[in-house]
Parts: sequence; C-alpha cells; structure tokens
Amino acid sequence: MEYHESADYLQSLQRRRPKLGTETTARMLSHLGTPQASVDCVQIAGSNGKGSTARMLESVLRTAGLDVGLFTSPALNDFREQVTVNGRKVPKERVTEFVERIDPCLERLRADDDMPTHFEVLTALALYHFGAEDVDVAVLEVGIGGRYDATSAVDPVASAVTSVSLEHTDLLGDTVEEIARDKAQVAPADGPLVTGADGAALDAIRTESDVIQVGGEDADVSAVENGMSSAVENHVSITGPDWAVATNLKLLGKHQATNAGVAATLARQVASIDEQTIADGLRKATWPGRFEVRSTDPLIVLDGSHNPGAVATLSDLLSRYDYDDLHLVFAAMGGKDIEEMVAELPPVDTAYATRPAVDRAATVETLGDALAGHAETVQRIESVPEATERAIAAADESDCVLVAGSLYAVAEARDRWTRTVVPKDAGPSSSVTLTARADGGTTADGVDSRVLSTTLRPEQAAVVSERLESIGGTCVRTDRDAPEKLVSTTLSGAPTQLRALASSLTDEGHGLGHLAEQLGAVLEGPPSPPAIDTEGTAVMGILNVTPDSFHDGGEYNRLDAAVERAEEMVAAGADILDVGGESTRPGADPVPASEEIDRVVPVIETLSSLDVPISVDTRKAAVADAALDAGADIVNDVSGLSDPEMRFVVADHDASLVLMHSLSAPVDPDRTVTYDDVVADVVSDLREQILLAEQAGLDREQIIVDPGCGFGKDAAESFALVDRLAELRALGCPVMVGHSRKTMFERVDCSSGDRLPPTIAVTTMAAERNVEVVRVHDVEENVAAVRTVSAANDV
Repeated sequence: MEYHESADYLQSLQRRRPKLGTETTARMLSHLGTPQASVDCVQIAGSNGKGSTARMLESVLRTAGLDVGLFTSPALNDFREQVTVNGRKVPKERVTEFVERIDPCLERLRADDDMPTHFEVLTALALYHFGAEDVDVAVLEVGIGGRYDATSAVDPVASAVTSVSLEHTDLLGDTVEEIARDKAQVAPADGPLVTGADGAALDAIRTESDVIQVGGEDADVSAVENGMSSAVENHVSITGPDWAVATNLKLLGKHQATNAGVAATLARQVASIDEQTIADGLRKATWPGRFEVRSTDPLIVLDGSHNPGAVATLSDLLSRYDYDDLHLVFAAMGGKDIEEMVAELPPVDTAYATRPAVDRAATVETLGDALAGHAETVQRIESVPEATERAIAAADESDCVLVAGSLYAVAEARDRWTRTVVPKDAGPSSSVTLTARADGGTTADGVDSRVLSTTLRPEQAAVVSERLESIGGTCVRTDRDAPEKLVSTTLSGAPTQLRALASSLTDEGHGLGHLAEQLGAVLEGPPSPPAIDTEGTAVMGILNVTPDSFHDGGEYNRLDAAVERAEEMVAAGADILDVGGESTRPGADPVPASEEIDRVVPVIETLSSLDVPISVDTRKAAVADAALDAGADIVNDVSGLSDPEMRFVVADHDASLVLMHSLSAPVDPDRTVTYDDVVADVVSDLREQILLAEQAGLDREQIIVDPGCGFGKDAAESFALVDRLAELRALGCPVMVGHSRKTMFERVDCSSGDRLPPTIAVTTMAAERNVEVVRVHDVEENVAAVRTVSAANDV
C-alpha cells in the first residue's frame, strides 16, 4: 500500500456517528497491542484553549529533555499535523504501516456495525505512533466533552479542563453545569484535575473530582498577564503554593496566561521540572493561527476564533494595538451563531465576506448580510486567498488586516506566508531560444528550462495550469504527495515563459497575485545579505576560540593565537570570519553565557579593525548581544532560534542572522529523526523559523539559511541537502553551507584526519549551485575552489 492510498482511506472515514463511548477505540488499541500502556498520557479537555494549553505543555516537557507525543485537532492543512513526536509530523511510512495493521480490525468493526469515525481512528494512530517511538509523555487534546471522547480510552496520569461554555449541547447537555461534569470525566484516578474554569462550571467540576484551580489571585495557582513586552509577546506571572514562574509568551491574551498556568501545573504533576525550564518552555511555544501577528506595518493578524466568546477575546486583544482602518476577512461555518460573532467584532471599515473550501462553510451571501450592519463597506469574495490579497492591498501601513471566524479560513490565508516555490533544477538557465507556434504561443528549444514546484489550492492550481499551458509551458498537478487540502503543482518552461506566467497571474484573482511575486523572486534569485559585500560565493573562515571543538579545539583559545589565525585566513581570502566560543559537537558540555562572552568578545573587539564582516557562532541571545556590541555584524545561530530572545537581539542591532536547521544542538546521538524527504522537511522547518524572525523585525535579506549538514541528519541525508541546495532558494533567503570536515565524509571512507579533499569537493558543488556562503576551516584551499568555479562561469 502506498501512502496516498492510506491517507485517502483515513480521510474517507465517517466524521460522526450515533454511538458514543470509548469501547470502539479500546478495541482498536487492543488490536494494536495496547500501545498506550507504555506511555504516560495527559488529557486536556475544554471549550476553548485546550489546543493552546496542549501545545504549551508539550513545549515545557520537551524543554525538560523528555520525548513528547502531541495529538491535537483540527489541523490547518493535513491530518499528519495532528500527530507529532518532538515536533515532527507522523511519518508517511508510519501512517501506511498503521493502516495496514489496523485494517483487519476495522473490517471486524464494520461487520459488527461499529465502524469508527475518522477521529477515533486518528486517536488510535496517534497512540500507536507514540508507543512505537517510545515517548515519555503523550499529550492528548480531547475532541468533544470528556466522558465519551476517544482519547478517554487511556488512563491519564494528569488531566485538565481549560474552560467551559455552552457547546455541543446536543451531545453534552443543555447547561454549563452538565457540560462541565461531562468534561470532568477526564480526571486522573490518582490526582486532582487542573482547571481554568470558574463559577458554576467550577462548582460542577468539584462534584466530580478534586481540583487545582488556575486563574485569578484567589485560585490555587494564580496566572496573570502583566502587559505586552513587544508587539508579538506578552509577559505573564504564574504563582503556585511553593513555586513561581515569570516569562514571556508568544500566545497573547489574559486567557493564554491562564492556559499557561494550567500547562505549568500539569508539567509539575508529570515530572520534576524546575521553574526556569517551565519558563523557557512556555516562551518557546507557538500555535499558528491563534492571534498570529504576521506583520506590524500594516498590522496583519490571523485568528481562528470560531464562536462569540472567542471573537470577544480577539476584539479585546486587538484593542491593544493602534491602527486606523480595520480590513476584515471573515468566514464562518454554517450552524455557528454568526450574528453574535459579528456583534463581538470591533468596528470594521471594510469587510470581505468569504468562504473556505469546506462543504459546511456559510455562504458569502449569509456572511455579507450579517456584516452589512457592522461594516462601512462589505465585499463578497468567494476565495479566502483572494479576499486576503485584496485586504492587504487596500491597507495602508497604519491600518489593520484581520482574518478571523474560522481556522479553515486562516489556513487558506496563511498560504501567503507558508507557500514556497521550490526550484527543482540547479539554477537559472544561461540561454533560451523560443520558437513561435501556430497557436500564437512559444516553445523552448533545447534543454535550457526551469522546473519549479509548489503547493496550491485546487482552484488555484487549475488556473495556473491553464495559463502556463496556453503559453507553451507544462504544468503537472497531483494530490498524491501533497497535504490533504492542497495540490502539488510542478511548473516547467523557459524563464521567459515562467515570467510571462507570473505577469498573467498578477490580476487573475484566487489569491494568485502573491504567487506571481514569488515566481519572480525565485527566477531572479535571493538578494545578497547586506553584511556580505562580495560577488559569487563568499568563504566564511571558522575561528573556534574553544578548548574542545571537534577539529581545532584548543588551538586558538588564546587571544594572540586567535588574532594571528584570523589574519592568516583574511590573507588567504576569507570574506567573513566566524568566531565561536562553545563547541556544538555531539556530547559537548554546555558553556555558561558569561564564560562564552569572555571567550569571544575580546577576539571580536580586536578583529573589528579587519576589513571583513565578523560573525559570532552562538546559540545564546546574551552572547549575541555582547558580540554585536563588540563589533560583530552577523549572528550564526546553529540552534535555529532555540533561545526565544535571539530574534529580538539581532533585530534590535539591525544585524544579519544565520538560521541553521537543527533539531538539537549539540546533536543528541540517542535521538533518531525520521524525514519523509529531508530537503522538503528542512525547508518547511526553516520557513517557520523565518516567520518568527520576521515577526521580530528582520527582513529576509538579513536572514541566511543553513540546512545543517550533519546536525540530526545521517550522511545520505546531508549529501541530499548538498545535491539539492537550489531548493532552499524557495525560502527567499541567501544560503550558507557548513560542511567542513564533518562526519558525513565517512560515507566516502574519509577518516577525521583526511576530510579536506571531500570538503573542497562539496565547496565546489555549493559554488556551482550559486550558494552565497560556505563555512570552512581550511580557507586557502576552499577559496581556490570557489575562484575556480567563478572563473569557469566567466568563460
């Protein structure tokens, strides 16, 4: 069975059925060998906030060094997003393995007229995956209620009910009290239930379980928001009987402070975790589509608020920002209290009533009528991406664009920032000859052409295909390897044809105007980073002022030796110097920030007189801040913003940032990472890190991406990244390769002392692929390789 067949089968399962209870899920888990028995499970129920709480708890536990499974719903684009281990989506091969194994059980259930729902089977998949990966903790977001939810087939070690309001009254009860008692059934057998509920809901929960209440000052655990620390973070204080945490959160609002308090309390129940680790974990947590600020000029906010209470919270958050006109892109599902949702919105200048590609979405006519009395102007636009493009185009820098009302709409709007156009060739063609065709189009002669790949919504893909084929190009569409709501779209043609396609899409609609910009950017290539003033591939020389780095540890950890080595590298042709004060080799001991600063700052101050940019190789924001003050121009973060403050420090200094892909730095040799496609997965992960950097105020031309060869990748995966370096250009950033003398060269039988020749070979490959920077120990030899490639290109 192939993956797409497995995915199609799971998507074909019914979404609702009359039968309630956990018996069917328990039968599936028994068939799978009770994978949940070896995992500590945490259940999180609630009317609102359970997904955010689950995400924050997962982040805290991972920061504490635990292996964590996370099961949430709904997904933005793909059900695999709902099942993760240590932040990685369930691999396609695991999905296929699961479907093949569960199929006999489903056939028996079908024969017994007990066929499970999609959610029940997905719950079984999640627990099967968590068991197979031997996670320490599985965090499970409850679907509906608690008593009869599929996740309640487990015996939790800790549980929470975040909040309670009237919802699913046909299933859970007609009053808040009834619903609260249903949700309280997730309570663990041997401990208190954690809850952010209050009032009548809290009283009802107390009749079912011992409780730890989180919330205001009179609660067992207080959780208070203390205001905004920046446009994209707030500050919260959480205080328990004998512990306290203060931190910033990316998830904004008073309600998120309570959710953070619930997550922190659960974390302390699950494991012995100190306050600083809890604070760090909470700050690292992200949850796309939940008051996600994508820009501040204009202010652009994506929020999946889908009921009146959530919209009221959204309006309260929005009131913290100063803006002139509000441009609202609004969609909602049929059956929602749309009139009440609209009533909770802030004043709207222009509203775009729209509809995501979901059968149960409310019509634009219904939404337009509801918005007519609330907005000065209402436009009805069937396409969410197009409504988003029009709202952004109409907004001045001092205005606000808000996408709200449904996570489905947020997912489609978010394509604008998450879609990548990936080059599948080595780079721009050198020459193309076009021959006129009888139908007025053109055909590219010879082999010079470009191949670009992206993912689009089905209606977008159809338009793009028609436009490209009309001018002689080729478009191949398939949903076999794409996320379930998207279509993989491959474009092939001469650069002239692809530029003509981009031009034709500018005013086409369907939200394709931004795709046109992306096509143009890929065809032209990314901008040069402002900190690097050189043509062709720049050579970054490595200067380790450490006693324990893998290649040259201890050689240059004296100031005079470091300066002498730096001068040698500059004389040999180094374009950049990269100063590092902490080793990231596997098993390396961490260095306190103060010690790392003492190592690197004197060197950087001395080298600042050299006529080359200086980079500091560090994972710590405090070290980066000191280094930039001392004269550094670039921060080389091999951890990919593991320190949440790093992005703000670099932005405050208006410096450049190297974002390297790494799931852990130093690399944890005991953790195995499975990639579906290492290049596609690295691009996807780096894209989210770039979005975080942009939130802090960095432009893409200031960000250099590094695929992280050898960091959590085996030799074959590292070589795949080198071979397909052109695909990283999809991110719209300059590219750096750090490959010097790495263990990946053991694949070609080179021991640690014999890795210079393969290093030079990869430098040559990188230069041929027009990479902006290579990072190496041996400057003279690698400069010669880069100059040779440049000379060959000039012939």
